[in-house]
Amino acid sequence: MRSDYVSDGLLALGKLNDYYGAINHIVHNSQKSTHEGYNIMKAITRSTYGSPDVLTLSELDKPDPNDNQALVRIRAASVNPLDWHVLRGTPRFIRMQTGLTGPKSPKLGVDMAGEVEAVGKDVTEFKPGDAVYGEVWGAFAEYVAVSETMLAPKPSNLTFEQTAAIPVAGYTALQALRDKGQVTPGQRVLINGASGGVGTFAVQIAKAMGAEVAGVCSTRNVELVSSLGADRVFDYTREDFTLEKDPYDVIFDNIGNRTMAEYRRIMTPGGVFIMVGADGNKGGYLNAMFKVMVLSKFFSQSFTTMMAKANKQDLLAINRMIEAGQVTPVIDRQYPLDQVPDAIRYLEEGHARGKVVVTV
Repeated sequence: MRSDYVSDGLLALGKLNDYYGAINHIVHNSQKSTHEGYNIMKAITRSTYGSPDVLTLSELDKPDPNDNQALVRIRAASVNPLDWHVLRGTPRFIRMQTGLTGPKSPKLGVDMAGEVEAVGKDVTEFKPGDAVYGEVWGAFAEYVAVSETMLAPKPSNLTFEQTAAIPVAGYTALQALRDKGQVTPGQRVLINGASGGVGTFAVQIAKAMGAEVAGVCSTRNVELVSSLGADRVFDYTREDFTLEKDPYDVIFDNIGNRTMAEYRRIMTPGGVFIMVGADGNKGGYLNAMFKVMVLSKFFSQSFTTMMAKANKQDLLAINRMIEAGQVTPVIDRQYPLDQVPDAIRYLEEGHARGKVVVTV
């Protein structure tokens, strides 16, 4: 079942202006000579909106970090629905930030993990050789220059591939449950779409918060979701979770494939519904967001959407959960850098179990 992450669509609209404002001038020239005087790196680029077919592996100038940035040699990146939305320029309202007639930036990708190669003179938290991770535009590349305020230390007990899976999915799940759901120990939390990138983090983070967690997934993912700590797993091919008799305090919806009336039926009187994803076949983002806003005005239950915001403190909070053994990133498949188009195609199919990672 394909799901489009509303948080990523909103992220694309609300945050891409910050990304593009931070992008240095890039020369896209795959024919450039590598003679002495040039610092060249490989990166995935595009010059137009479209399918993964428009992506190419190009040679670009290696970025120079400014005074507040670190130059990071990327070891791994991960793919998010945000990437295909920006690649295709859909939903079309995101083009207000990404470029009306064509992409403002040729680069793609946001999640990355790697090693610091050099730092600007004002960088104080990191030094060459440090293993780090975070979110920065243009992560499908060998190098990136990134502000130290957007970097966190790599958890010592994870690989670079596992670490690259964290940023967007991890802080989306954390912010939804902590800030929107305000989950407290003992509450009942239902996660629809529990086996995807965000969902696998949400199950584990909700358990770390002390909640009683139920997850909804397909037959082949029941064992996975159970292994992540879910107290109850609904196989949507065999049972209808909206007929559950015991109500939930928080519903975390990654899919958007059920009606609001069905969700209300299984919510406590003061329950919270968090829309993180919406089925594109049911009216898309704007329609789903409108319904959520209207419902919140007429019922005691709370209905809200989710716009994730990248920040270092939340990455550090996730680090603590990981190092305590409460959260472990789930990786479905890994692709080399030159196969990013295939990685995006696979994620778009909507059947990934956890995260799709790119090795660099």
